[in-house]
Amino acid sequence: MQKPSARKTVPDLFLWLVEERSKITNTDLMRRKVEGKFEGISTDEFKNQTELFALGLAALGVSRGDKVAIISENRPEWVYSDMGILGIGAIDVPLYPSLTDASVEFILHNSESKCVIVSNKFQLNKILKVRERLRTTKTIIILNEKDMIIDTDGLYSFNDVQELGKVFKSHHPNYFNENLKLAKEDDLCTIIYTSGTTGEPKGVMLTHRNIMSNVRAVLSILPIDHNDVFLSFLPLCHIFERMGGYYTGFSCGGTICYAESIETVAQDILTVHPTIITSVPRLFERIYSKVMKNVESQSASKQKIFNWAISVGKEYMKAKKGGSVPVILNIKYKAASKLVFGKLQAKMGGKLRFFVSGGAALSKDLGEFFEAVGVIILEGYGLTETSPVIAVNKLDDYKFGTVGKILPGVEVKIASDGEILAQGPNIMPGYYKNKKETDSVIINGWLHTGDIGMFDVDGFLMITDRKKHLFKTTAGKYIAPTPIESLFLSSKYIDQFILIGDKRIFLSALIVPDFESLKDYAKQQNIIYSSDEDLIINKQIVDFYDKEISKLGKKLANFERVRKFRLLAKPFTLDSGEITPSLKYRRKIIEEHYKHLIEEMYKE
Repeated sequence: MQKPSARKTVPDLFLWLVEERSKITNTDLMRRKVEGKFEGISTDEFKNQTELFALGLAALGVSRGDKVAIISENRPEWVYSDMGILGIGAIDVPLYPSLTDASVEFILHNSESKCVIVSNKFQLNKILKVRERLRTTKTIIILNEKDMIIDTDGLYSFNDVQELGKVFKSHHPNYFNENLKLAKEDDLCTIIYTSGTTGEPKGVMLTHRNIMSNVRAVLSILPIDHNDVFLSFLPLCHIFERMGGYYTGFSCGGTICYAESIETVAQDILTVHPTIITSVPRLFERIYSKVMKNVESQSASKQKIFNWAISVGKEYMKAKKGGSVPVILNIKYKAASKLVFGKLQAKMGGKLRFFVSGGAALSKDLGEFFEAVGVIILEGYGLTETSPVIAVNKLDDYKFGTVGKILPGVEVKIASDGEILAQGPNIMPGYYKNKKETDSVIINGWLHTGDIGMFDVDGFLMITDRKKHLFKTTAGKYIAPTPIESLFLSSKYIDQFILIGDKRIFLSALIVPDFESLKDYAKQQNIIYSSDEDLIINKQIVDFYDKEISKLGKKLANFERVRKFRLLAKPFTLDSGEITPSLKYRRKIIEEHYKHLIEEMYKE
């Protein structure tokens, strides 16, 4: 079997998949849901679909160095498109399906995309609204043929393009294979636009070397092979899922299953029995909340058994890390596994080896809970600009509350002000057509991440916050909001929590309740209400949250405690501009939208 180190570019990976993978496994390369059932896609089908699409693009005039945008939810056609674009030497520009037509227009214009691939009519309409203002984008390809809008110039279905590819192949039989072999490590592979918490999106340029060096480094420290099954539901347009759940999954010869949607993940897990899932912490928070809600509905004796099992699980894992598990504890753990852990593991598919968490901070308590249950969450850290992994915990060397040790081949140092600086083959060459921003973050060869962190005594990296998010109170105290927000998000009654306090005398918060849990509580307390708005101003509810905030706040230093808060009836959303497509808060926008509530808290 060819070693992953031999694959320097994504086209190298494609060639290995279609020529060598069958020698180590005959499992499906991908699986997708069709009419409620998962169906397999073989390596041969993947090869044929990709090649015909790539040749169709060539027939439409797409050539080496051209940019092609993709706006689609996760599906095999996303993969065919990506591999096809890169296979002929073009550069892909992936966009979040949740972006507004204005954002789409900016990115297509800034990237000079020649062609755009859209998944459905909803995405197509975004393009049609701004098409007249697009200087370079002349071709649109739609994946859902039923959503075709007739009599639209330059519009093709995915099948139309493949038919063009068949004709092109008859005249140029070796075109695709010849172009695959032309790819070089330092060729530009993709331009990924980071939404950012302020300002216009910036196009992160990533080369084949950037991405594939990151894939190889991850495979050198995580035990992943062709027996692994991945469940993919995070957006493929995000570098975390693209590198972690797609290129890495393919590089080891594994099988990737595409969830029907984020709403069906719980059911899809039970169907495909994944061994590895890449996710953001929100999934673990929701699983934990559901488990605890179910436990609270059980009898006192069953609750006692559950709490005993978790206590045993934590004690067992601590002893295991220490290298010696007492016989009695081992017996207790087996009993706990039979009574509790086995059932919880079954709800996660029954074959899950580990989760990989990224995108946001994972609560230490959450990590320890899942560890006790027998499912490890390996938290990592990185940025789009770093392809993305800088550090990650390993199965045999992990510590909750940290993002692990530095990835092989990557260098990290901490600046005098605490900022994390990184250097290595995974670091982007810069932002597309934006030298000013590039020069502001890459200084003397070191990428300034904007994150504040430190190494512990064992060499594990700890992230404390974003540099620009640090608060300084009027009392002169510096406060990192993210760890405090994560603490309060551990409550099953809180869905979203944003800390306020920069240049203020004390900390306050805007809180979006978890209305499902809150309504259960209201029912138990016989609280009558007519709407969500009515519920959050009820004195009993406000007092309840006051106690919840005080209880959780006991873990904090006095100056870190939340003194005032306001409950909100509606969540922070993409449409309102309050969160980015990668679900990060846009603090300035939120503070502007809720200025009246914030000022009210401080006037009091």
